Amino acid sequence: MLVCGSQGMMGAAVLATGAALRSGCGLVTAHVPAEERFVLHTSCPSALVSGDPMSVFSRLPDDMTKYAAVGIGSGVGRHDLSVRAFEALLSCGMPMVIDADALNMLAARPELAGSMPPGCVLTPHLGELRRLVGTWNDDQDRIEKVRTFAARYGCCMVVKGAHTMVCSPDGQLYFNATGNPGMAKGGSGDVLTGYIAGLLARGYEPLSAALLGVYVHGAAGDKAAAYYGQEGMNAADLIDFLGEALAEIQ
Repeated sequence: MLVCGSQGMMGAAVLATGAALRSGCGLVTAHVPAEERFVLHTSCPSALVSGDPMSVFSRLPDDMTKYAAVGIGSGVGRHDLSVRAFEALLSCGMPMVIDADALNMLAARPELAGSMPPGCVLTPHLGELRRLVGTWNDDQDRIEKVRTFAARYGCCMVVKGAHTMVCSPDGQLYFNATGNPGMAKGGSGDVLTGYIAGLLARGYEPLSAALLGVYVHGAAGDKAAAYYGQEGMNAADLIDFLGEALAEIQ
């Protein structure tokens, strides 16, 4: 299940859902405001849609046992109702990808981090990371702050950027070799969120899902750049190449 989208931010939901549909998992459900559901029905007809009665994320679906993993944050907003619903979601205890506005909710309410279930994958860019762990003096200081956060909460940290860094809960670091500057455009992170969430739903361990997701996401970006050029490509193009990128390493 992807908890995503809000009024005016449904593009993020479309990108995350489209990527999850390329991950190989059996069913993808997008939990979005009911009034915006038609965007998903028309853009991602292969996905199921769970409608929230409010214009923002305000409540969980009635039966959470149907879902193997969750991705939350893409375009979801930071309404007070969403913070309370996010707190309830954390208590469900299932594997989870936390991105974007969900990361900002964690930063604003640090006590929620203690409620994260084991095996969460957090995917901050540098601005979101700074809000989570505080400022740093240099790259080594940043790495140590990421290691400390990952160890404290037992999560995997995916720090997005050039040579995206993945940090495991025990402090092991992995730097990705795929990807290019053309991916530094709005929506690329939403694609990554949906894709890693889909891998978690397939049963991949969190670290494996993070590493494979980051690599394939970057490889899809390289294929998009080869086809459209780095300047002409956009986040939606990544989705079209995810399947091909994954097939090449299997």
